[in-house]
Amino acid sequence: MSIDKLQAATQQQASVYMPYIQGTKRNFLPYAISLYQKGSLEGERKIEGGSGVPFVATWNVASLPSDLTRCRMQFDGNAELSYEIMTASFEFVSYLIELLETYKRTRTTDFSQPFYRKLLRLDDN
Repeated sequence: MSIDKLQAATQQQASVYMPYIQGTKRNFLPYAISLYQKGSLEGERKIEGGSGVPFVATWNVASLPSDLTRCRMQFDGNAELSYEIMTASFEFVSYLIELLETYKRTRTTDFSQPFYRKLLRLDDN
């Protein structure tokens, strides 16, 4: 599935997430919800000074913005390079909005730095 072929979610589907998403990010919300409802995504993590590492992300689709979404990412087709993140679905949809913003600018399918910090638990003390 290509990001270019995403159909926008309905206004009714998007309205449930509106209180959680601010400003210009709302422009991407119907597309982020549509992507979220697909439950998976293939992309490539850019590595500075090297070639990218392909990944597959899969997640459960929650009913409500406050429900938890568990996302599992596997890099390079290697089970030992698998990571999981549990977050409120509105927060995960926000990460998908960032991914769509990046895709629009760079034509690359990759999550944001804050997503990877959370995935790899770099901010946990």
